[in-house]
Amino acid sequence: MSQATFDDDDLFEDAASEMREDVEASLSEARAALPEADAIWEVDADNTLGVLNALRSALDVEDAEDHLVDAKKWYTMGERADAFEDADDLAEEIEAVEDLVDDVTAAHEEVSELASTVPQLRSALEEFEADEADADDETEEEADAEADADAEEAEA
Repeated sequence: MSQATFDDDDLFEDAASEMREDVEASLSEARAALPEADAIWEVDADNTLGVLNALRSALDVEDAEDHLVDAKKWYTMGERADAFEDADDLAEEIEAVEDLVDDVTAAHEEVSELASTVPQLRSALEEFEADEADADDETEEEADAEADADAEEAEA
């Protein structure tokens, strides 16, 4: 069985082509893993916390981040090896995807913080309302007791 022989330049060009394909494939997978616009706009939930939890789930970009890391890894390797003839388009696309992932990640963190704050705020408001209702009841009881005392004095 004969084996085809390649010189080093042919092997390097082949490897560079595969590296570029790997970067492009990883970028494509990263873009596909980003949430769709409608997924963060249209939410079906019964209450505020449900909306926030649905939004937080929709804004999860962990898979996109993983694919972006792969793209950057292969791009960096190719750049350091001077394997790409023209990699400006790859660098621009990596930057664009990275910026979008950063924006979505920041929104995810903000929604997560709000989702943990809303239940605490609700509890504080419920406690405040209960304390206010207790205070109103006490005031009413005191007024009734005072009225009873005034009635007893008038009878006496």
